[in-house]
Amino acid sequence: MTCIVKIMPKSPRPPKPSLVIVAYDGLCLFEFSTALETLGPPPSGWEDRWYDVVVASADAAALRSGGGLRLAIDGGLELLDQADTIVVPGWRAVSEPVPDSFVEALRRAQQRGCRFVSICTGSFVLAAAGLLDGRRATTHWQHAEFFSATYPAIHVEPSVLYVDEDDVLTSAGCAAGLDVCLHLIRRDFGPTAANRVAQRMVVQPHRQGGQAQFVHQPLPVRENAALAPLLDTLRSRIDADINIDALAAESRMSRRTFLRRFHDTTGTTPGEWLLSLRLERARSLLETTAISIEQVAQGSGFGSAETLRHHFRTRIGTSPTAYRQQFSSIAA
Repeated sequence: MTCIVKIMPKSPRPPKPSLVIVAYDGLCLFEFSTALETLGPPPSGWEDRWYDVVVASADAAALRSGGGLRLAIDGGLELLDQADTIVVPGWRAVSEPVPDSFVEALRRAQQRGCRFVSICTGSFVLAAAGLLDGRRATTHWQHAEFFSATYPAIHVEPSVLYVDEDDVLTSAGCAAGLDVCLHLIRRDFGPTAANRVAQRMVVQPHRQGGQAQFVHQPLPVRENAALAPLLDTLRSRIDADINIDALAAESRMSRRTFLRRFHDTTGTTPGEWLLSLRLERARSLLETTAISIEQVAQGSGFGSAETLRHHFRTRIGTSPTAYRQQFSSIAA
């Protein structure tokens, strides 16, 4: 009996998405490196489908960063013609015109359906090319008023971390570039990949785009060694009720002195500090477990699902269920 075995050729792997980061003379290294380090090295398990990252120069001459460091790049603006995503770090000066060749390359990319991401004042480059007209966008809060006056056709949102308009994403100053890049990874590869990149970079896995760019509470001026044991205790008793007098007595301080030193150390009040801690715990449970919302509430110190939902709506702008559907690594 003759046995016929038909050998089928292996299906070719889909091409990796091409991502181009634009560099130029006078580049801010922080914002450029944010994109390169976040979107460049793939996390374990994503090597075969991660971004194919290259760096394109918007200037013909040799490039120097804002600190004088010379940069070696992969090519010129012709690289933008093959890109699936183009990332534009902060522009060298908000009042400096964008070269016509750069504008034309961006417009060509838009016509063929490319996606764009800007970090900080990189939004001025996208605006100069007309890519943000009629859309919502953001930039560094210090330049938001000038941005709005210069480009009145753009709906500027000056107080958010980033704005996702599907094929155009804009972000606020410097560190918000991390947030928009991690958000991009979540969109393209899911929460597990984004979480692994965040862990590698030792940053928070996710901050909502609508979160404020800057916190009105001041940053801690100095660490207070007297309060360190108490803060550790509160972290371990996340479901405990806050009793200011009891905490002050435990710290051997008057109520007034305790509140002042707590604020100096954490930048906020005991109640607000514990609420932020509980929300962070709840988000972690929603992202990494499949337990019920009631169990999440208990595990994060809120006591009831109703209380958890209230604070989620107030502080994060969504429900625990919707947050889990969008960011859970269990479903990825």
